[in-house]
Order: sequence, then C-alpha cells, then structure tokens
Amino acid sequence: MGRSLSGHDHLLDAHTPDRVKQRLEDGAPQSYLKDMVYGGIDGTITTFAVVSGVVGAELAVGIVVILGLANLFADGFSMAVSNFLGTKAEQQFLHMTRKDEENEIQLIPEGEREEIRQIYAAKGFEGELLEQVVDVITSNEQVWVDTMLLEEHGLLLDGPEPKRAAWWTFVAFIVAGIVPVAPFIVNLLVDGGISAPFLWSSIATAATFFAIGVFKARVVGGSTVKAGIETVVVGGIAAVLAYGVGWLLRGVADGI
Repeated sequence: MGRSLSGHDHLLDAHTPDRVKQRLEDGAPQSYLKDMVYGGIDGTITTFAVVSGVVGAELAVGIVVILGLANLFADGFSMAVSNFLGTKAEQQFLHMTRKDEENEIQLIPEGEREEIRQIYAAKGFEGELLEQVVDVITSNEQVWVDTMLLEEHGLLLDGPEPKRAAWWTFVAFIVAGIVPVAPFIVNLLVDGGISAPFLWSSIATAATFFAIGVFKARVVGGSTVKAGIETVVVGGIAAVLAYGVGWLLRGVADGI
C-alpha cells in the first residue's frame, strides 16, 4: 500500500520551501560508509587469513598472536594512509580541473557557453528556453564552473575529508580485525585458555563478516541476509586459500 500516512506527512514536511532551501544551503552530509565497510571487511579478511595460514602451518599459538597483531596494526595503518592519499589526490584533481575550467572561461567563453548549450540540449531543452538556461548559468562564473565540473567531468564537488576517511578506515580495520585473533590472545594470557581457539575464531569471524554485510545493507538498502551471506562467502574464500597455503608449506616451517 506504500508509505503510512505519518510517513507521507513527514515527506511533505521535509519538502516545504523553507526545508528544501535549508537542506540545499547546508549541502549533502558526508558519508564515510564506504571507508568503514572497506576497512572492516579488509581488516577481518586479512587478519583471519594470517591466522588461518599460521594455524594451517601448525605453528604455536604465540606465533598466531604475533603475526596476527603485527598484520592488524601495520596493514590497518597502511590502508588508512592509502585512503588518505587517494582521497587527497581526488581533491587535488578537482582543484586542478576547476582551475582549468576557470582559465578556459576567461580565454574562450563562447566555446564554454557552447558546452553548456550542448549539455542542456542533451537533457531536452531547446529553442528560447535553452538559450535562457545558458544565459542564467553563464551569468555566474561559480555556477558555470560547478556545472562544468559536474556535467562535463562527472566530479563530486563535496568529496570526503581525507583525514576523516583515513580515520574511519583505520578504526573499522582495527575493531573488526581484532576479532579473528582474539581467541588466541585469550588462550595466551589466561591459564587454561579456551579449547579449539581456531574454531571460535572462525565462528566469531563469520559473525563479524555477517554483521558488516547487514550494516551495509541497512544503510544502503537491500536484503540484509543476502548482504551478510555475501560478505561471509568472500571472507571464507580468502581464509580457505590462506589455510591451504599454510598447510601445504607446514613442512617448511618445521625446518626453520
């Protein structure tokens, strides 16, 4: 039957002229979902892959913890730095392209007007209305340049902030990535520990994969179960590969 009456009223209230004006002035809120999901999945996969490889090689619990934690923090930092540099590079490219467009408007304004004309002609505008649109847009250089960046180059004007993107990547990587190695840490620090730490690591890791998939689906929409299972399968494949390599090379470890 569609949305409830209260939901419909909420939509109407959100689309009053004042609300629309305020929302557009505030701009779209920045989302760091991609960074969190990326960091969480990669943190869990890489750490569990290390744990699986070491267990497959039949090495001691202490080695599992050492290699697992070393990978966790080193790879987490590496991912955060990479995300920071990549996001910053996107900002620099946007700045460079903006300068190029501003320069072209100064040097060849008619050519840039023609680009605006053809962009909006492709959207269905024509005749006098098309010329009015071109005149309005090109009367304000800021609007003119922003339009070229969006329509010609396909660039986002308000991308994520590099430091925050890096921070959320690192946090998600550490929080999710500690899960696979946690049972082995308990086994190492607590007398008696827990039996079958790799089994508990596998269960906890699968649950983490599923939770990340569900979180992603709840934010972006879609089936939570499908997203959870999809994430578990991807992580499981990586773990099986790592365990297999460790098992095949277990004899090499014996000779070290």
